[in-house]
Amino acid sequence: MEPSQPLSLLEACWRTLVLGVVQGLTEFLPISSTAHLKVVPVLLGWGDPGVAVTAVIQLGSIIAVIAYFRADLNLVFRGIARASRGGDWGHQDARLGVAIALGTLPIVFAGLAIKLFWPGYENSPLRSLSSIGVVSIVMALLLALAEKIGKRSLQLEEVRPGDGLFVGLAQALAIIPGVSRSGSTLTAALLSGWERADAARFSFLLGIPAITLAGLVELKDALKAGATYGPLPLLLGISSAALVSWLAIAWLLEFLKTNSTWPFVVYRLLFGALLLGLVAGNPTLG
Repeated sequence: MEPSQPLSLLEACWRTLVLGVVQGLTEFLPISSTAHLKVVPVLLGWGDPGVAVTAVIQLGSIIAVIAYFRADLNLVFRGIARASRGGDWGHQDARLGVAIALGTLPIVFAGLAIKLFWPGYENSPLRSLSSIGVVSIVMALLLALAEKIGKRSLQLEEVRPGDGLFVGLAQALAIIPGVSRSGSTLTAALLSGWERADAARFSFLLGIPAITLAGLVELKDALKAGATYGPLPLLLGISSAALVSWLAIAWLLEFLKTNSTWPFVVYRLLFGALLLGLVAGNPTLG
């Protein structure tokens, strides 16, 4: 974090704690954690915390999702190991592992391309509030379409490598703030005919490699940005993100068993409209 005026350690800790809560609430709900981590600090007068800090705080969400799905991940690793020895790549655990691996490739390549060829990305127009508002509305409409036409018949046990690649291509769009990694993957899975809870479950599992890599890549820059305060603020942000992420995962999986994604569609429409209204009233917010 690089504020215009020096912060006390207490204030720096408070801000990263709040950012961790925001991250935990929004990472796994289809409403875009990146957008909220950009918007909330700006509305609070803190300024943009930057890509590095927000990416590292996301590691808290990874801790939560790995802990929550540790049994599933254990089965996946065993399935891949068994398939590597005996060639049984048709087993559902091995297929799930391959689907996750293939689904991770698009966002890795997209992230590397931005890192290498777009050095000014952090300050690009794509990260402006007006852009986030427009993107949020567009993604809300796509989620509404998926909710409307999705057959909701496929389960996680039926996943194929091609399914992972298709959802992974959607995940790569989440590099654009406002898209929402969980929102784009959930939308793609629903369009492919997945049941809602299974679509969310795969979205969570698919996010593990992507969010982990993003956090680790930005860790050095985040520590450098917060060198004045030491590691404590980042640790508080990661910890609060982990706790709130766990609660959000548990809640969403239970919610989607008996409910649709329409509340998130409405929220994203209102969120996008609010941002565009704020920018219209105060163009300096951009």
